[in-house]
Amino acid sequence: MYKIKLYQYFIPLGICLAVVSCAPTNVPLTANATVPEAFTKNKETDTTNIAATPWRVYFKDPNLVNLIDTALKNNQELQITLQEIEIAKNDIRVKKGLLLPTVGIGAGAGIEKVGRYTSQGAGDASTEIMPGKETPDPLKDFKIAAYANWEVDIWKKLRNSKKAAVSRYLSTVEGKNFVITNLISEVADSYYELLALDSQLEIVRKNIELQSNALEVVKIQKEAARTTELAVQKFQAEVMASKSMEFDILQNIKETENKINFLLGQYPQEIKRDKTNFMSLLPLTVNSGIPSQLLSNRPDIKQAELELEAAKLDVKVARSEFYPSLDISAAIGFNAFKPSLLFSMPESLLYSLAGDLAMPLINRNAIKAEYSTANARQLQALYNYERTILNAYLEVSTQLSKISNLEKSYDLRSQQVAALNRSIDVAGDLFKSAKVDYFEVLMTQRDALESNLELIDTKKEQLNASVMVYKDLGGGWK
Repeated sequence: MYKIKLYQYFIPLGICLAVVSCAPTNVPLTANATVPEAFTKNKETDTTNIAATPWRVYFKDPNLVNLIDTALKNNQELQITLQEIEIAKNDIRVKKGLLLPTVGIGAGAGIEKVGRYTSQGAGDASTEIMPGKETPDPLKDFKIAAYANWEVDIWKKLRNSKKAAVSRYLSTVEGKNFVITNLISEVADSYYELLALDSQLEIVRKNIELQSNALEVVKIQKEAARTTELAVQKFQAEVMASKSMEFDILQNIKETENKINFLLGQYPQEIKRDKTNFMSLLPLTVNSGIPSQLLSNRPDIKQAELELEAAKLDVKVARSEFYPSLDISAAIGFNAFKPSLLFSMPESLLYSLAGDLAMPLINRNAIKAEYSTANARQLQALYNYERTILNAYLEVSTQLSKISNLEKSYDLRSQQVAALNRSIDVAGDLFKSAKVDYFEVLMTQRDALESNLELIDTKKEQLNASVMVYKDLGGGWK
């Protein structure tokens, strides 16, 4: 007899264990976060890193610092990101609330009339609700009670869900830092582009003045029958081409100013800047540190890491859906057919306590689908993390190479510009003495203009490379 009773308990328990054992298993994924020991072939191991330098210290131009300050206050994309942080923070509160019992209070009133020729009606008619008083017909019902429901977190489903929400909140914080880093680099990049355009405009206007003077000389020579109308028209065409280039640059200046205004969250207005010293600006010294520092400096890497952690927890939550859940419900209050008797003790007292243990048994396809989806998202997060690390390393490597090559290119272009600027005077003197024709003068002026504009572009690229490597190393958000 005793063995029979034991079997009555073992059989349902065995069924539950068998069902639980059929739940899918997941293999914890480990991300490959290894990076090379150095960014360059020189195998430098100096850990000094410009990413640790605050942006107010890194950027020396006070006008640029003021622009960045305004952008950090007004940029709409940054404000949107800040609201995403608030959403993630509230999600933590929601997940935390699910761990606690749901408690509420309610009151109600009703009336019920049943037929006398029914089992309930016949029973009520023959029942005294109070000594000497039959059950009222119709029967009124008044109730006030407190109730509670609680899902016991046996398998840590709710706790893992809360941890995932915390990871995603921290991820949004890192996302905000990444937005700040990109915003600062965009403002600085556009600011240097604007200064470069100012310098190009100045060069073009000086060239227009030079070409106009040459045009006047050619006109005088034509009157003296030392040259032809063809030379006059050629010089005139060059002047027109340079003036057309002037208006192209003016349009580019307006577009770049409006790009900065958009980043600053303000309507079109002139951007305050120093237009006179662009060519004297020096690229900032770059200390790249070692690649492993990217893991702690780059906000996008930390964001991807936190997203991966949240995805792992989501898999655990989805797996817990295969296991039994325990829900406990309780209520206590007062219930009577007459308001004056509502608080009569103990006759009007009501209470209940119940526990439900349930688990999916037959139709588990939806749960399996959710579990498979969670695993797929975990793999996505893993690949995204590894891709982010790879991209960060390649970005820094590219920018360091660019800085080195631009430095050499700038030195050579500077020598080219100096030589062509001297050749303009030489060509002019030779043309006046009829030792060269007008075509050589035109080509010399054109080459000098192009080389000056290219030198300004190279200077702009140098400054932008110093901005980009600062961002790529993880600087700017501190």
